[in-house]
Amino acid sequence: MNKEALTTDIQMINVGIIGGAGYTGGELIRLLINHPQVNISFIHSRSNSGKYVYEVHKDLLGDTELQFSDEVKQDIDCLFLCLGHGESTKFLQETTLADTIKIIDLANDFRLHKDKVQESIQRSFVYGLPELNMEEIRGARNIANPGCFATTIQLGLLPLAKAGLLKDIYTTGITGSTGAGQSLSATSHFSWRANNIQAYKTLTHQHLGEIGESLHQLQGDTDFDLSFVPWRGDFTRGIFVSSTITTDLSLEELYPLFFDFYEAHPFTQVSKTPVFLKQVVNTNKAVLHLEKAGNKLVVHAALDNLLKGASGQAVHNMNLIFGLEETTGLRLKPAAF
Repeated sequence: MNKEALTTDIQMINVGIIGGAGYTGGELIRLLINHPQVNISFIHSRSNSGKYVYEVHKDLLGDTELQFSDEVKQDIDCLFLCLGHGESTKFLQETTLADTIKIIDLANDFRLHKDKVQESIQRSFVYGLPELNMEEIRGARNIANPGCFATTIQLGLLPLAKAGLLKDIYTTGITGSTGAGQSLSATSHFSWRANNIQAYKTLTHQHLGEIGESLHQLQGDTDFDLSFVPWRGDFTRGIFVSSTITTDLSLEELYPLFFDFYEAHPFTQVSKTPVFLKQVVNTNKAVLHLEKAGNKLVVHAALDNLLKGASGQAVHNMNLIFGLEETTGLRLKPAAF
């Protein structure tokens, strides 16, 4: 697509990316170089400054001639932060940015209520789950992008929270190796990951706080207990979560709660047939399916951790902030085979 030809007819959004060499940064670049209303002004990476983007993200050979830079430009409309957890706050404290620049942070620095207003950087953040906070996002200047496991679990539970049905929640979920980030560790090497699974951060995962706050946002002060056991999977992309609650409602009564809740949200699909990971890998979609035995309801949810769980959701939030059709640049083909 010739973006230069579009600039005379369509207002373009100038964006910058901080931390463009990692997994989420790479996915963001892939989305934005193909977004019809975005110009990438710079991609910041101190360790790769001067290199062509395709030298780091080798699949982009022939797609872009952009180079990494160590400069933070001010003549942009939106800045994406693809930094490690805790690094976004440090960056914003050390970097003077124009007040007009919108910020979308993909780390966990500003997701919780206690962190949403940051006096040290004079900015306040809106929790960027579109299926929950659509109108607040449209009017926001700064977005805290949700976590990948948090997004998956919440999408499976939000309709139940709205109906006041949550009490004891038992959730298990498995994630691909890209969820651990690009830096190698003992549990992200192929030789460890292949033909292997492992539970980790049992009942203590860092996304529990944001999940709890979102569910309380819909269910009010009613107490519930959320137990979550995450698993490392032997694949690269995607998250599959199963959440169990107790309810006497039938599937015929439960499915309408989900269809009604997500009717206006194009990226979350409710299926009456079993869902699987390859439906969503390489897309910005989440798919949900309900099963019931006796008084136990299981909600299955699947999405791509790097897209709907991270960079795709960040672009969705950008579209909302700047008044674009929310699916712009995000109609992606799944890796079905």
